[in-house]
Amino acid sequence: MSAPKRVKRAISGWVVLNKPYDMTSTQAVGKVRWLFGAAKAGHAGTLDPLATGILPIALGEATKAVPYVQDGTKIYRFAVKWGSATATDDAEGAVIATSDVRPEQAALEAILPQFTGTIMQLPPIYSALKIDGERAYDLARAGEVVELAEREIRVDSIALVSHSSEQSVLEVSCGKGTYVRSLARDIAEQLGTRGHVSMLHRAAVGPFSDADAVTIDELEAALAEERDGFIRPVAEALHGVPELRLDPSQAAAVRHGNAVLLTGAGAPVSVDDCWASFAGVVLATGYVQFGQFQPRRVFN
Repeated sequence: MSAPKRVKRAISGWVVLNKPYDMTSTQAVGKVRWLFGAAKAGHAGTLDPLATGILPIALGEATKAVPYVQDGTKIYRFAVKWGSATATDDAEGAVIATSDVRPEQAALEAILPQFTGTIMQLPPIYSALKIDGERAYDLARAGEVVELAEREIRVDSIALVSHSSEQSVLEVSCGKGTYVRSLARDIAEQLGTRGHVSMLHRAAVGPFSDADAVTIDELEAALAEERDGFIRPVAEALHGVPELRLDPSQAAAVRHGNAVLLTGAGAPVSVDDCWASFAGVVLATGYVQFGQFQPRRVFN
């Protein structure tokens, strides 16, 4: 006889995973979904297989708040190995160019301000960006010529953590769409040498950081009845977004997707982006227009 089919659970919340090395983001989501028996799961921002660090995994209704996390600021700690460029701009790819130049610490620190603010960046050809419906990395692996356009990105800060003749470690705080592999490549070229990312760790995504993270090993070691203690509330993804606390009648209307008039002395007249709650639970994300909360996305 075959084993009984596992019943999927309608659970909602965030598992802030410290993704291990050499695991894809899709594999990580699948593992976490299986461990929790969740009916639905997704992630807020892909991490390369060779990268470690914060991969926020959304269970159930939390998947509706994924864009808020994806759009949040990210912090990466990464190492640049000097003297060689690779096809993938990280340690996975074949070496395609070399240089004997090893930058001095002072020279590296002097050019870092050039890579802050709003800058243009050429993404790696081995990336998940789509070209005519195909992933760039699939085209590159098939031997096709991949041409990507430069994109505008935001780098809030970049600082040197440690330096040696062979490798330097940096920490960057940046916005959505920034490729650290491209950053390492461009910094090396600006210094008249070649370089690629040899280590990459994501220390924060939006409201989630290393301090919040749990490992696969910790989840596997926990008893099934204890594992739910690692799930963080759906509302944590909405940190920094204005909250509207509704009364029972307003909450009932919003649960059905209806707009509600906000009352009281402090009620806002216009808000571009906000979320409504009742008893601390997320009801919907939306906006306020003419004193009414208009739901865009309703949470069950």
